[in-house]
Amino acid sequence: MIAIAVDDERPMLEQLSQAVKVSPDVSSVLEFTTCTEALEWVEKNHVDIAFLDISMRGMGGMALAEKLLKLRPRCKIIFCTGYSEYAVDAFQLHVSGYLMKPITAEAVQREIDHVNGERNKEKKLVIQCFGNFEVFADGEPLVFRRSKARELLAFLVDRRGSGVTARQVCTRLWEEGDDARKMNYFYQLVDDLRHSLKDAGAEDVLVKNGNTYAVDVRQLDCDYLQYLRTGRPEFRGEYMSQYSWAEETCALLFRKGSK
Repeated sequence: MIAIAVDDERPMLEQLSQAVKVSPDVSSVLEFTTCTEALEWVEKNHVDIAFLDISMRGMGGMALAEKLLKLRPRCKIIFCTGYSEYAVDAFQLHVSGYLMKPITAEAVQREIDHVNGERNKEKKLVIQCFGNFEVFADGEPLVFRRSKARELLAFLVDRRGSGVTARQVCTRLWEEGDDARKMNYFYQLVDDLRHSLKDAGAEDVLVKNGNTYAVDVRQLDCDYLQYLRTGRPEFRGEYMSQYSWAEETCALLFRKGSK
C-alpha cells in the first residue's frame, strides 16, 4: 500500500509519517508540507491512501481531498486533526476515516484495517492460476484483444503486486527480437490490458508507479494468492500451465506443498 501524509507543520508531519510507517500494510510513505506538492506528485503516481491534516495554510485538507478523489477515485482519505468540529464536513466528502491528534500507530492501523475490509468487498476480478491462467469478471471470462495482453496480466499476478519495469517484462516474455520493437509492443499490450480492465470496471487493478507496473492484489480473488496466505485451495501440481516462464513459480509451489 502506497501512502501519502500531508501536514504543513513539520513536527506533526513527522509524527504522522512515523505512525503510518509502522503498519505492515504500508510499503512506502511520501511526506508533503503543502497541498500543491502533494497534488503534483499524485498526478503522476499511484496512491492507495492519503492521511491529510484538515487545517492547513492555502488550499486546506478538505479542498485537497476533493481534488485527490477526482484524480484517484479509489484513493482512501483519512483526515487528521485536533478539532472535532470538522467531523461532519469530513464525512460529507465520504472519506474513509477520521483521526484525532495526537496520532498513534494503533489508531492508524485501525483505519487501515477498516480500509482493507472495505476493499475486500470491492474485489472486481476472479483469477485462476492453478491449471491454466483464466480471468473472470462478474462470472464471465474477461475478453482480451490480444492473448499476449492476458499473458502480461498473468506475469503481473505472478509478481504478487511487486512492480516491474517494461524492460523486465520484455526480458521474461520475449527471449528474442529487437529491443525497440519489443518495448513498443509492450506498451501496446499495456494499452490493450487497460481497455479490457476498463470494460470490466476494474481499470484500477493495473497500477503504474513511476516506471514500474503492478497489479493491486487487494482487488483480486485469486487462488494462487489465497494459497500463499492460507494453504487453500489445494495445489495439484499445475500453475499457469500455458506459460513456460511460470515453471519457476510452479517449482516453488511444489516445495511449499511438500513441507
